[in-house]
Amino acid sequence: MSSYALIGRIWRLSDSRLLADWRTKADMDASLRWPYDIGMPSIATPAPSAPLLIAIVGAGQIGSTFAFQLAHQGRHQVTVVARPGSVRSAQLQGDGAIVDVNGARASVRVLDLLDEQTPYDLVIVTLLAHQVDAVLSDLQRSAAKCVQFMFNTFDPERLQHAVGAERCSFGMPFVQAMLGTDGRLKATIGAAGQKTIMGRQRWVDVFNAAGLPAVLEPDMRLWLRCHAPLCVAFESVSVAGERRGGGASWGEALVLARGIHACFTLIENLGFAVYPRSKKLLYNSPPSAVAAMLWFMSRIRSFRELLASGKNECCVLVDVMAEAGASMQRLDLASKIKAMRPA
Repeated sequence: MSSYALIGRIWRLSDSRLLADWRTKADMDASLRWPYDIGMPSIATPAPSAPLLIAIVGAGQIGSTFAFQLAHQGRHQVTVVARPGSVRSAQLQGDGAIVDVNGARASVRVLDLLDEQTPYDLVIVTLLAHQVDAVLSDLQRSAAKCVQFMFNTFDPERLQHAVGAERCSFGMPFVQAMLGTDGRLKATIGAAGQKTIMGRQRWVDVFNAAGLPAVLEPDMRLWLRCHAPLCVAFESVSVAGERRGGGASWGEALVLARGIHACFTLIENLGFAVYPRSKKLLYNSPPSAVAAMLWFMSRIRSFRELLASGKNECCVLVDVMAEAGASMQRLDLASKIKAMRPA
């Protein structure tokens, strides 16, 4: 296989929430849209389920999209927990609803803190990894029947241990959404066949019934662990590209490519497989081919502008993976992973 063909294959198979999020940029040129297909079978939308008590912790683009669909189309009783004192909290309190750009309203209950006494059927956490510790004790104490974490993490077992394995679930959102300065939501759902992935069939069915295309991933924890290296690489190369004002250097892209390989080696050293096949392909690819993909992506303005905003998430994931390498006495891997940290 030629190097160009290999790069193209990596491009097509790199399944990433980040690639889906990139498409939320309003000024993205249509000719640059990613030919994204996670290769999962389509699922017929089931009949709506009985109304559920659902809380969503995090009222940003993803959380607002979920809340709107689950309340408006799914007819569930939805509570949104927004950061106390934030602009978004004030918007939601004023509206008493999620409001889209067309004026459609989905009535929701708005709180600053999770109501620990309410036996929610499902609590969906759409914060980022570096933000979740602030609410973890609330989730531990809550009477919720299930807590579903929906963000990038290298250590899902820590979260599972915190809330209990029997009520812990994981997922990864694949939706396109923007919030205007007025708090109005503009969401595009299911574009190019994108589906949110989840670890429990019950929530897949609930999401599908609410007009949120979803599919079951049988090993969600492993999927997330193997996704973290790509999350770091995409965000770090975007930070580098923004700093240079036009794209990362070849040297920076190559450092990240070698870091991806080190991360996957660490995952195998921890006793896990590199999963799914798109990640395995990256692992087995020459660093120069992976670097070429990263170098090119950093030159797409809409891509790097959006992902450069994930610097804090990137740094936290790097630190967690590097610490795991050091704890296994694999200082060589830890060093290459630390080098992925954005300047």
